Amino acid sequence: MAIALVTGSAGLIGAEAVRFLAGKGLDVVGIDNDMRAYFFGGEASTGWSRAQLENALGSRYRHVAADIRELAALEPVFEQYGSEIALVLHTAAQPSHDWAAREPITDFTVNANGTLNLLELTRRHCPEAAFIFTSTNKVYGDTPNRLPLVELETRWEIDESHAFHAKGIDESMSIDGTLHSLFGASKVAADVLVQEYGRYFGLKTGVFRGGCLTGPGHSGAELHGFLAYLAKCALTGKAYTVFGYKGKQVRDNIHSHDLVNAFWHFFQAPRPGEVYNIGGGRHANCSMLEAIRMAEEITGKPFNWSYSEENRVGDHIWWIGDISKFEGHFPDWRLQYDMQGIMEQVVEGQRARLVDAQ
Repeated sequence: MAIALVTGSAGLIGAEAVRFLAGKGLDVVGIDNDMRAYFFGGEASTGWSRAQLENALGSRYRHVAADIRELAALEPVFEQYGSEIALVLHTAAQPSHDWAAREPITDFTVNANGTLNLLELTRRHCPEAAFIFTSTNKVYGDTPNRLPLVELETRWEIDESHAFHAKGIDESMSIDGTLHSLFGASKVAADVLVQEYGRYFGLKTGVFRGGCLTGPGHSGAELHGFLAYLAKCALTGKAYTVFGYKGKQVRDNIHSHDLVNAFWHFFQAPRPGEVYNIGGGRHANCSMLEAIRMAEEITGKPFNWSYSEENRVGDHIWWIGDISKFEGHFPDWRLQYDMQGIMEQVVEGQRARLVDAQ
């Protein structure tokens, strides 16, 4: 039986991937030591997700509570399964701009060194496996903020005359000469390493630079998990703060199932060293103000929010990614969830979590 090794396996994308891959007939080994609870506190713990996976999948899923920064903890897993590993899906990360500035060494060693460990172990023990990396649009730093943006009633938008207006920002945008934030810098290091192991060593690596990754399985926290945390606040009445840009900053959003399905298509026909912008594109995007309005409509409750003029360092004013490169390479893949469908699922996921916690 082919093995899929998934890091961050109890997180939003990791857990979605575990279920998806097991459903496709693979046995899955998950690596996750719940560092999300260390980053963002107990409310962000993914322990509940790990328990769900183990209960639902039984012997089809093996959990390893290893730290990806520790080569000695990872190597026995790769040694045990060796060439049986057909896929390494790397979703584990420190994912927050703000948190990275608190502990830069932790951020860099998790995001960059951890990725290097996994790449090198793949090269040593299962060089024929596909290696998929969840990168981020933050590798472009604040370069998108230099685009000609126009202020509309509820959002910022790019000028209609610009080449990016029709489909969004493509992979031609430079990642140099920009303010990344420390998080963005650590992800750039990992992103380039994954490309290099594909181009230099010939591994079947793929880099997916995501917009906002979301879904009902997200353990949202204030510092990470935009829609999930917003939905939690909408349901509980907890105060929410919008940081800068008049609340009109725009994000594209992709449902975790749509993203994992994209990974599956790449796994079937890897293109070594390739880089893709991936997200909701023009199909699924919203501003902060628009997300708040949707949350109020879905929950039927007024949203308790305030505004701070101080934007987050390296934050994007407008991000809609052009996903046409991936669509061109894998024409059978389609986005299934639009913005309304995503928001409804995120709210219901948070509602279920709150009920379970009572």
